[in-house]
Amino acid sequence: MRTTVGIIGAGPAGLLLARLLHNAGIGSVVLESRHRAYVEQRQRAGILEQGTVDVLRAAGAAERMDREGLRHDGIELRFAGRRHRVDFPALTGGRSVMVYAQTEVCKDLIALQLKEGDPLLFGAEALAVEDAGSARPRVRFTCEGREDVLECDYVVGCDGFWGVARKAVPAELSRVFERTYPFGWLGILADVPPSHDELVYARHDRGFALLSMRSPAVSRLYLQVPQGTDAQAWSDEEIWDELERRFATDDDWRLERGPITSKSVTPMRSYVHEPMRHGRVFLAGDAAHIVPPTGAKGLNLAVGDVVTFARALAYKKQTGSSELLDAYSETCLRRVWQAERFSYDMTTLLHRDPEATPFEDRIQLARLERVASTRAAETDLAEGYTGFPLE
Repeated sequence: MRTTVGIIGAGPAGLLLARLLHNAGIGSVVLESRHRAYVEQRQRAGILEQGTVDVLRAAGAAERMDREGLRHDGIELRFAGRRHRVDFPALTGGRSVMVYAQTEVCKDLIALQLKEGDPLLFGAEALAVEDAGSARPRVRFTCEGREDVLECDYVVGCDGFWGVARKAVPAELSRVFERTYPFGWLGILADVPPSHDELVYARHDRGFALLSMRSPAVSRLYLQVPQGTDAQAWSDEEIWDELERRFATDDDWRLERGPITSKSVTPMRSYVHEPMRHGRVFLAGDAAHIVPPTGAKGLNLAVGDVVTFARALAYKKQTGSSELLDAYSETCLRRVWQAERFSYDMTTLLHRDPEATPFEDRIQLARLERVASTRAAETDLAEGYTGFPLE
């Protein structure tokens, strides 16, 4: 097989990249190791930054999002029994976010790709990326029990942390920056309308809690738990009781309970691989960087990466210049490190470290007081949450 851009991975990044390239008249082939049903069902992110929303609209992939997605103009912070709303549009010049699950983004992009785009191969597992430093990189893969080779002008690895694309960068050229956290998120989906119309981020002495949603009828909620926690060790009643404790306020707000349909634990880590490019192999999304989910940045960072690549390749097609492609890693990493900083700040602002001293607890509360009482600090949070510019 032969194509201009070989894309490994049919998550939102790989699928969006294929759509952007299609719209620019550039051919691609997407290889996805899983089957379509799995891709369309795996639960991941649910918050789309303003820039991501704008990109999906410009790509012609936002019809259902605009009809079914939930625009949010703020979040609520809770600490010491208090409630403070952060008003995004008032602080950012009109920007907001959209609650629209990653599963739905993937469904929309898959339907478009199969109807209008270039080949999208499910059950096609990439085995290795070869000749990354040459003008003709190759992806060896298996599909339907047979091994094949995809010859490309460029390869973009959207295949996640455990994928093969990053291995194409020689170890002697790689630099890794990472931090692990001593806690994770116990997340649940529940068939109950959300108890608040916007996301609630709660700092409590017992740990962090997040109230989110997937639709007007489905709630998504999280509890900070020790690293290594088994989700099944928590009964449904214990989960609801603990959520109620951590969301408690000094007014008459109530947490609505309902049937829990799934529960799982997400580990927390920060990770950046530099560079994000070697030769004609480019890394995007979790293949190059991971953020703790507190800042809702993972999917949005991946979108920024593929937008940067698509613009750079379109520029090469129009002008013959590789200037933007050569700057891909540096361009992406500027945004990545700002998102890493924001996600780290949000995580340390709201989660209680199990080894925290009374002094550190009071510093954490002082930081929250600063956000709640100072427009400059509140604006910094709002600008980071709604998203950094797509260069």
